[in-house]
Amino acid sequence: MFGLGRRTQMVSAAEALPGRPRPAFTVPETHEVLGTPLAGPWPAGTEVMYVAMGCFWGAERIFWRQPGVVSTAVGYLGGYTPHPTYEEVCTGLTGHTEAVQVAYDPAQTSPELLLKAFWENHDPTTPNRQGNDVGTQYRSGIYVTTPAQQEAAEATRAAFQQVLTDHGYGTISTEIRPFADVDGERGAGPFYYAEGYHQQYLHKNPNGYCNHGPNGMTCPVGLVRQDQLPAQVDVAPPAD
Repeated sequence: MFGLGRRTQMVSAAEALPGRPRPAFTVPETHEVLGTPLAGPWPAGTEVMYVAMGCFWGAERIFWRQPGVVSTAVGYLGGYTPHPTYEEVCTGLTGHTEAVQVAYDPAQTSPELLLKAFWENHDPTTPNRQGNDVGTQYRSGIYVTTPAQQEAAEATRAAFQQVLTDHGYGTISTEIRPFADVDGERGAGPFYYAEGYHQQYLHKNPNGYCNHGPNGMTCPVGLVRQDQLPAQVDVAPPAD
């Protein structure tokens, strides 16, 4: 972390590092905090969404704390190099962004509520940068696996853009892409799990580096016009 990366132009497939046919390391099977499988299998009905919002250490902690989340993991997504290492991703020559896999129970939460946490805890207006962390590996992204996630990503982006505009901030640069290939278009996957020491890093290192926190903006979720009632069906009631 700490400003690693620095390449701010996306590498092409032809320029990307060659990688390898299989992982160069092993990955833990169990989530250190939640006690659930890191890579599944998870309970029937579990859905998965992927997000990128800068350094994946702090980003992962945000999501394992969200109600309804079954498991999280950090890894590399949206690039070209098969089975990259962290050191390779840091060069900017694999094309990957640091991402968080979020497995969740749709009966207990929703894509909208998860994305509310996403928008409110990083700066989505700075392409390839979060604070001192500069490079394509720190780009902001939402990678969807269901139509509902796609709709939620687009709706919450529009809602949060209005909030940013009202407060004098710039245009959202977050990329929204399908995880899988669709209609001949290349998806962002596969997701390559990061090395074991990165998984749940801030649980293992409570005083470790974290470049995430509330950005001071609130993302409206579940708000519709009065002629589109019922409204706020996905919003939890205020705490007592």
